Amino acid sequence: MKLALVGPAYPYRGGLVHFQEALYRALQARGHEPVLVTFRRQYPDWLFPGRTQYDRPRADAIAGLRWIDTLLPWTWLQAAYRIRSLGVEAVIFRYWMPFFAPAFGVMARLLRRAGIRVLAIVDNALPHERHLGDHALSRFFLRSCEAFLFLSRAVAEEVRGLGLQRPFRIIEHPRYTLFGDPVPTGEARRALGLPPDVPILLFFGYVRPYKGLGLLLEAVAAASRALPDLLLLVAGEFYEDERPYREAVDRLGLGDRVRFYPEYIPNEQVRLFFSAADLVVLPYLEATQSGVGLIAMQLERPVLATAVGGLPEFVRDGETGLLVPPRDPKAMAEAIVRFFRSPQEGERMRAAIGLLRARYSWDRLVEAIEDLLRP
Repeated sequence: MKLALVGPAYPYRGGLVHFQEALYRALQARGHEPVLVTFRRQYPDWLFPGRTQYDRPRADAIAGLRWIDTLLPWTWLQAAYRIRSLGVEAVIFRYWMPFFAPAFGVMARLLRRAGIRVLAIVDNALPHERHLGDHALSRFFLRSCEAFLFLSRAVAEEVRGLGLQRPFRIIEHPRYTLFGDPVPTGEARRALGLPPDVPILLFFGYVRPYKGLGLLLEAVAAASRALPDLLLLVAGEFYEDERPYREAVDRLGLGDRVRFYPEYIPNEQVRLFFSAADLVVLPYLEATQSGVGLIAMQLERPVLATAVGGLPEFVRDGETGLLVPPRDPKAMAEAIVRFFRSPQEGERMRAAIGLLRARYSWDRLVEAIEDLLRP
């Protein structure tokens, strides 16, 4: 089939871009003809919380057709017309935030009137930080779609809660392979200038309120009483004020037990951070699914996660990682101590992850899309 994938694409950056590129390649590998359609302007600068929306030059990037300006409605009409002129049979929208609902909803309705199938891969039906109008905006877009693909049961429940009934499939978020395979722990630590023989935790990705970094700092302070050489790496750009976290480190007496890397981590360095860590921590207050968790799976690192949203769907407690109640730094600290006091625990979990990785493949995602599009 000839398909249009509408969503973030290079020159923009981030996990959604990586996902779209991986899906593009997986569709090509199965004989389909995908095309990426993306934004001329994704967010206005005043609304974007980070330093830049754009990636550095990447030789492996797949550039999208930059047709959509989220603030200019006539570009939505133009984009729908241009997509129709490509001769596509179906369009797959990537939906994660109500901000995009007006543009996507208008485009989807125009495309369906032209006889083109419209699906949505829904990351979040509602945002993690809620605003007035979120429900109405999401309904406006989601009603324009004929079928959904969800990456966790938690999102399927969100959509059901909005009163929408459509054909759907739930498929595990595939693991990211673009970062390569893990490297030996000692090699990764040398490359990052880290001590070779201390227990290391990793918090990775954009720092936003719902991700619970403050609670993790409290847990690290408590766990450090039993593990005095424990080290936490915080690797990712801050999408909120960084100062309260720095102040919490001082207040909790963590000193040099926390190392901040407050920037967007380039693709070529991602596997170094994960390979250097013993345990990846997702202390989220709420969640649907986690791309970070799937990077950890690809790089064979156990995950300590809170039991919220879709996280328990891929973290198998005691097998590939550990689950703790949300908003409970004491339980998180106890899990950290328990993990590091059993040296064989990490090795056993990494072996289990290696056996499980094949299930989280892009082929399974493409098969689900094919199933939804089957006449």
